[in-house]
Amino acid sequence: MAIRIITDSGSDITQDTADRWGIRVLPLSVRFGEEEYLDDVTLTSDDMYARMIDTGEIPKTSQISPGAYREAFREAVNAGDEVICITISSGMSGCFQSAMIAAEEFGDKVSVIDSLNVCASQYVYVRYARGLVRHGKPKDEIVRRLMRMRKRLHVIALVDSLEYARKGGRVSCAAALAGNIIHIKPIITSGREGKVEVLGTARGMNGAYKLFSKLIDKAGGIDSRFPVCLSYSGLSDAGMREYMEKSAEMFSEFKDRIHFSRIGATVGTYSGPNAIAIGFFDAR
Repeated sequence: MAIRIITDSGSDITQDTADRWGIRVLPLSVRFGEEEYLDDVTLTSDDMYARMIDTGEIPKTSQISPGAYREAFREAVNAGDEVICITISSGMSGCFQSAMIAAEEFGDKVSVIDSLNVCASQYVYVRYARGLVRHGKPKDEIVRRLMRMRKRLHVIALVDSLEYARKGGRVSCAAALAGNIIHIKPIITSGREGKVEVLGTARGMNGAYKLFSKLIDKAGGIDSRFPVCLSYSGLSDAGMREYMEKSAEMFSEFKDRIHFSRIGATVGTYSGPNAIAIGFFDAR
């Protein structure tokens, strides 16, 4: 009997990476008008960002259906395996509810965990779970550890604008207006209930990078014994690389162990291009 990890495209774990890791990533749907795609299956991140930039069109996302989760769970259980399903935050998507409905059929063979996080932090959460599986830990122990470590899991993201999140219903109009003042850069997180919260704003990129690092420290700092992920959105990772260069001291002890990813279509719909995000477990 093996333990299978199933997650979703909110984690920004690509299908290629999922194949290498031996896990499964179910894609959310992304719609441009009447055209519907599957994140990283029938729609690449390059195509999605290029279309957003060229046309100004902002796509919409749809949660994974209970039926899609049920099919994935049934395949694993029929093969004699157990399942740990880690979903994008329930405060941002209905995937957790869909997975819970699907899991009812399989009893204790399937455990569903709401990450309360997204993109870079969901990435490190899944990677941490995968490490526990590879070390032979039983499912119940892995679930207990994941629930305990969730309290120490953080995502902090620097975005160009909150307009994408506002149009997607992820932040209020008032927050978006405050974050859309020229030269002001908003920094956001996934709060206690897994919803988007604005941590602060800074003027200009240098000020934003400094505030970004201060907010990482305020969250408890990075525990480098666990996975750390830096992500970027858009067609270039230049902003992420610039931030790393300007903040080299923070990452000096473990820069070779940082994982990099691109914010895919599921989350990029709300972050827009030119965002950077970090996912980490705090050191408290």
